[in-house]
Amino acid sequence: MAEANQSKKKNPFGKMVKYFKDTKSELKKVVWPSKQQVINNTIVVVSSIIIIGAFLFLWDLLASQGFSFLAGLGGK
Repeated sequence: MAEANQSKKKNPFGKMVKYFKDTKSELKKVVWPSKQQVINNTIVVVSSIIIIGAFLFLWDLLASQGFSFLAGLGGK
């Protein structure tokens, strides 16, 4: 009976050690992108942000000018 209780008790750091070993083995399975893939993906993301930002800027400018025009008509 005493032996069964001792086998159930584990080292408190055992789970932490197992976690780090499992993490290390999982990271070995990762397929990391090449430098060229990272550069290409970065260019796509930055270009997309610039294009969407310009579109939103123009849309906001147009909307604010339109509302200003409409507000000016209502005050006369």
